[in-house]
Amino acid sequence: MENEPRGKKKGNFVIVGILAILIGIVLAIQIQTTSGSDQGGLVPLAKLKGYEAELKKARDERESAMARYVELEEKLTSIEKEKAEEDTFVKNLVDEIEKNRMAAGLVDVMGPGVIVTINDPKNVDEYQEDFSVITFNYELLLSLVNKMKEAGAEAVSINEQRIVPTTEISLAGSHININGTATAPPYTVKAIGNPETLKNALNIRGGVIQDMKLKYGLTVGLLAKDEMTIPRYAGVIEFKYAKTVPAEDESRQDG
Repeated sequence: MENEPRGKKKGNFVIVGILAILIGIVLAIQIQTTSGSDQGGLVPLAKLKGYEAELKKARDERESAMARYVELEEKLTSIEKEKAEEDTFVKNLVDEIEKNRMAAGLVDVMGPGVIVTINDPKNVDEYQEDFSVITFNYELLLSLVNKMKEAGAEAVSINEQRIVPTTEISLAGSHININGTATAPPYTVKAIGNPETLKNALNIRGGVIQDMKLKYGLTVGLLAKDEMTIPRYAGVIEFKYAKTVPAEDESRQDG
């Protein structure tokens, strides 16, 4: 396809560019609705219902925008694959984009790995029925994720929340927020990678799983899987301060 007319190639990129712009518009809407929903501070009881209605509206708009974004993304992917079959340059470009999407956690992935299940101790004092050991010691989840990454995990999720560079795992009252979503035990932590390497790293003497069991009394299970799926990151990755470094001017390179 090297002799393909330049006009046709230009038309292909115009189509892809238009869809990319549409996706950008949907993302902008989503970011606006999400950022406007955090009121903070103390809220008077009289205004609570109004805030609840605004929050519901913002969530509905966010879900609608996300659905539209996924729809447009699927169309863009379809066009990318179609054009990749016609042009070697486009194919290489699409392959590189797909690798970047995987690295950023923006696509569903599948492969071998391990699943770690974590739950609170079975024998709980009747006066502490509402107390969660793993929730109060949420930093154990952070340690587990870090150990998985050290062992070569290529994708990690906690209760179907994909772990990406911008993920926050924080205590919020009686639950743990992961990617801004409230989660509660039991916790299912998935990691895609070499199952044997991951198991050995996690089962090491004095490691995080042994601490969970012996020091905190948690119920922990570790299972190797030949194949499993980890979902994509469902939020929006927004950069407020970081920006790409401009490429060196071509004329300067030629000189």
